[in-house]
Amino acid sequence: MRYLALLALFISTAALPQPIKLGELNSYKVFPSFLDPYRKGMELAVEEINASSGVLGRKLELVIRDDGGTPGDAVRAAEELISREKVDLLMGTFASHVGLAVSNLAAQRKVLFIASEPLTDKIVWENGNRYTFRLRPSTYMQTAMLIPEAAKLKKKRWAIVYPNYEYGQSATASFKRLLKAAQPDAEFVAEQAPALGKIDAGAVVQALIDAKPDAIFSSLFAADLQKFVREGNVRGLFKGREVFNLLAGEPEYLDTLKDETPEGWWVTGYPWAEINTPEHKKFREAYQKRWKDYPRQGSVVGYTAVHAAAAAIRRAKSVETEKLVEAMKGLEMGSPFGPIVWRPLDHQSTMGAYVGRLSQKGGKGVMTGWRYADGASFQPPIQEIKALRKD
Repeated sequence: MRYLALLALFISTAALPQPIKLGELNSYKVFPSFLDPYRKGMELAVEEINASSGVLGRKLELVIRDDGGTPGDAVRAAEELISREKVDLLMGTFASHVGLAVSNLAAQRKVLFIASEPLTDKIVWENGNRYTFRLRPSTYMQTAMLIPEAAKLKKKRWAIVYPNYEYGQSATASFKRLLKAAQPDAEFVAEQAPALGKIDAGAVVQALIDAKPDAIFSSLFAADLQKFVREGNVRGLFKGREVFNLLAGEPEYLDTLKDETPEGWWVTGYPWAEINTPEHKKFREAYQKRWKDYPRQGSVVGYTAVHAAAAAIRRAKSVETEKLVEAMKGLEMGSPFGPIVWRPLDHQSTMGAYVGRLSQKGGKGVMTGWRYADGASFQPPIQEIKALRKD
């Protein structure tokens, strides 16, 4: 009888539809301030989708690996997800050089890779490939969102500070190019490029002070940004100077700046408490109910990445890679920021970002005077992208 019961259990279990496996890899230990909320956003999306009968009658399952924040570790983790875990697609990565490595592997192994976070332009342009699609607005796009305000100031002498790896290099190149196009007489009088996570903030700030710039462009983030702001406040670097900074308006980084948040910086970010569109209110309320915490930028990215994978599977009516790739091209879907489209030309989504200025409220950093910049309006001309793509 026991044998028959076990046999019946085995048969009933085998008859159940197998879950669709989403292979997620990211630098959870290296960038926890962004990726802890990111993971919560993913889990919320999976719970919502599975509570509504899953996708194609199958549940979604996240299979998560830490990529160590290095290209080598990331490739090994991705290989494990593909070969051992038999995932149906890859998603994730944070640092741009890590994302490029996984993108290259995805092309070699012919597996769909939804690059949720890495911002380098190369991942959809020079190094773009058939199997890689990127969710967040690129360094070019977010820089282009700030350029109109920078050009209005007519500041001639600019200093630049950036983390010296692919993201920072890409952001700097885009800023120089776009500002010179908008303001041909702009000059770049100083450039500081500390290694990621190893900024000597005192030396960097003093070098910028010595250059006597009229304005500063920065793409620093996380601990590097906090150290730069603290030292710059102490030494008076920001007094009388306009500063533009990618990402500094994201709550992940404002949470740590607190009452050190500089006043008046132009930034891209996420004013989560003030966005009251129906789609964002629904997301915010669900996130707060589930996690007893407010969402960060990472929360939105993780949530939307999972919903993108689900939408592609529904459109493809399959988890077969080539069908998923075709389904991603031109895919239209909703997000907490509103509708987005995955461009067939370069596999870049039209997700935008919020642009505003930094201020303080109740001892915390906030964004003021913000507006949503639709990513569809901040991409290069089609012919330019065609010239960059090699696939």
